[in-house]
Amino acid sequence: MSDLPRGLSTVLVKHARLFAPDPPPEAVVDILMVGDRVAAIGLDLTTPAFAADPTELDAEGRIAIPGLIDQHVHIAGGGGEGGPQFRTPEIPGQDLTQAGITTVVGVLGTDGVTRSIQGLLAKARSLWAEHLRVYVYTGAYQVPTRTVTDTLRSDLILIDLVVGVGEVAVSDQRGNHPSVRQLAELSGEARVGGLLGGKAGVLHVHVGDGPGGIDPLERVVASADVPLDTLVPTHLNRNQALVDQAIRWTRAGGWVDFTSGIRPDRHDRLAVSAHEAWQRVRAAGVPMTRVSFSSDAQGSAPLFDSAGHLVGVGVGRADSLIEEVLALVDAGVPWTDALAPVTTVPASILHLGAVGRVQPGGPADVVVLEGKRVWHLVSRGHVLVRDGMSRRLSPFLTSVG
Repeated sequence: MSDLPRGLSTVLVKHARLFAPDPPPEAVVDILMVGDRVAAIGLDLTTPAFAADPTELDAEGRIAIPGLIDQHVHIAGGGGEGGPQFRTPEIPGQDLTQAGITTVVGVLGTDGVTRSIQGLLAKARSLWAEHLRVYVYTGAYQVPTRTVTDTLRSDLILIDLVVGVGEVAVSDQRGNHPSVRQLAELSGEARVGGLLGGKAGVLHVHVGDGPGGIDPLERVVASADVPLDTLVPTHLNRNQALVDQAIRWTRAGGWVDFTSGIRPDRHDRLAVSAHEAWQRVRAAGVPMTRVSFSSDAQGSAPLFDSAGHLVGVGVGRADSLIEEVLALVDAGVPWTDALAPVTTVPASILHLGAVGRVQPGGPADVVVLEGKRVWHLVSRGHVLVRDGMSRRLSPFLTSVG
């Protein structure tokens, strides 16, 4: 270890049952992190002699997994259907860390007027300062959509945290019903901006419960020279018809994203939980390397009656993401497969490289679980949860008076 750089934070997780997402040959391993990278994984590791104030976390045989990737969070708040009193607040960093999330993509939604990409970027940078890994999509539901610079393409090329365009709404009464041509133009802007900016350049598409489903996206691919993997439709577990469309889309080679916050309840008997939708896709025999989960945390979940009148509003939770992973495990799905929708698959969609894996040289993002609870969490090499308790992420904000 003598060639490791000095002066960097050092964290050693001992005695972990690691799924990264594939398990190592040894049943229990140690994970050494120096700075924001994993330095080594092995047996009987120790902290380097030069480490200044190293931190040691004993997993005591608990399961360790990569930090989760959530590609759809209203980090700056969302909502507003029903009036300003229904605006949801910004997400606290602790909500993400207690949910095992270390990488997140912020989105706008229905409200692209009182919410802005500038505000979204500011929130992203504040969470980055709290040692999370945070990106954003430029845009909102409506078309023409929202930007910081003069074009979507310029946002992707010039703004470091912008990785794609979204969430643009289709098949939803709250959208403004973009044409196939408009969707193709958005796809082209996202694609070329991504190429020139070295980004994923995806178009992240909110799919509502309208009868068309993902039909507008299929018409885009059929009528324009748009690579299928430019389009990432989400919320595809609203009902069984959308799950069936997701199977068809995945079989053709596309990405699909199921929302962990969408579940059947007394208000919504048509919804399919994310873990059930995943199992239905797997049973159809299509590639599971194309299926991801995201939470829609802090987004509003408006409830409408048959006439389209608002009757109630819920708020998405970040911890629904890990709950759906654990539901897969409880159903007998191996950890490696259960973790893929929240680690390796979104990392592939977003071109994040080794994010979503725990491996030497990779990002120092590790979660240790105590049953269904986050026990330890390390993000970008910083301990943010220890023994089930979150550290305070905004130490400079205190009450006065």
